[in-house]
Amino acid sequence: MPDERTRTVTWTDPRTTAALARRLDGLDFLRGIASGEIPPPPVAQLVGARMVSVDKGSVTFELDPQEFHYNPIGSVHGGIHATMLDTAAGCAVHSALPAGTGYTSLDLAVRFLRPIRTDTGTITCLGNLVHHGRRTALAEARLVDGAGRLLATATSTCLIQEVGR
Repeated sequence: MPDERTRTVTWTDPRTTAALARRLDGLDFLRGIASGEIPPPPVAQLVGARMVSVDKGSVTFELDPQEFHYNPIGSVHGGIHATMLDTAAGCAVHSALPAGTGYTSLDLAVRFLRPIRTDTGTITCLGNLVHHGRRTALAEARLVDGAGRLLATATSTCLIQEVGR
């Protein structure tokens, strides 16, 4: 087919990264991914997301929209929006956790505000921890374009749990 395109994705064994996640506190773990010292998870490689900064309670990711992100109507699939928002919200929670503690998303409420296309340019996803309790945490995330226009937002509740070392 003349319009056919291909893409190859390479990743590191996710068990290596997961083992480090159990041993390090969340902030050091995420800083290791952002700096390239720790391999990113396979989903980041698949989607093309990159963590560009992390502090306790906040993270920033970037993504350059590509054709392979498109849905059948010619814009970035909402699942990519949701993946970016869920990742940023979850990592904001993770950045505040001690070693041996993990989280899992209990819910994700997404609001889609503007379409994203390849000509949108680099999009930025900012995640922030809103509340950190003993068993749950609440985080929010915002997806913006280069001009700062809001593309989508989300809130997420995460369950905090001890993980095996």
